[in-house]
Amino acid sequence: MKRVIKLGGRAQSAAELPSLVATAWHANMGALCIVHGGGDEISALQRTLGGEPKFAGGRRVTTADDINIIRMVLSGLVNKRLVSSFVAAGSPAVGLSGEDAALISAQPLGVSEFGHVGMPAKINTRLIETLWTAGFLPVISPLGAHATSDTGAALNVNGDDAAAAIAVALHADELVLIADVEGVLDDTRQVIPELDVAEARALIASGTAAGGMAAKLEAAHAALAGGVAKVRIADLTAFTNPARGTVVTLTPVGARS
Repeated sequence: MKRVIKLGGRAQSAAELPSLVATAWHANMGALCIVHGGGDEISALQRTLGGEPKFAGGRRVTTADDINIIRMVLSGLVNKRLVSSFVAAGSPAVGLSGEDAALISAQPLGVSEFGHVGMPAKINTRLIETLWTAGFLPVISPLGAHATSDTGAALNVNGDDAAAAIAVALHADELVLIADVEGVLDDTRQVIPELDVAEARALIASGTAAGGMAAKLEAAHAALAGGVAKVRIADLTAFTNPARGTVVTLTPVGARS
């Protein structure tokens, strides 16, 4: 079963993460891909350097100067720290950036609103598939190569958007978006076991799902529309518990059996 798992920044600090990844890898050897974020650490470095993080619709507004900060944090510090911990726990992890071999080719999302932020336009799956064939676990930092630049420019790609696009390109059986909550929560803070796209849009419109969770629901819709069989939003226990979290589906409520 092909699985793409997106790790949010806060989930990465869990002591059990490396062993969970190792268990998932050995259960899906040659068919597991991890995409990671690292937003809190990016924000911390921005503040250290005298800046202030800004967001719009759950996505980070990114200046030209921010790109190098994001490269340092995501493709450097976070990626290599995760890879080292996964290797130590028994997973043959290899760290990649979406810039490598234009793994993620991206188009600007909206320069006036978001700056140097992109949406995935094309995924080069050959690099992932080559690593799978050779027995390695790809761990991907979600920067993208600017699709129309001939100078090596990069765009900051939201990790959920990157994971969804990679899942679509790989014809994945499941996309799991790992959050720091058990799943999508209703207005009483209870986990919603299953959502269709219309229900997800209503949660976003009402503000019940906002910020990062709204971005996850939008990415889930994109993955499903692109043919991914199943999308879940959950916490770390989703690595080994297939019933954990919120399943997002294209099937309307009235059509469920």
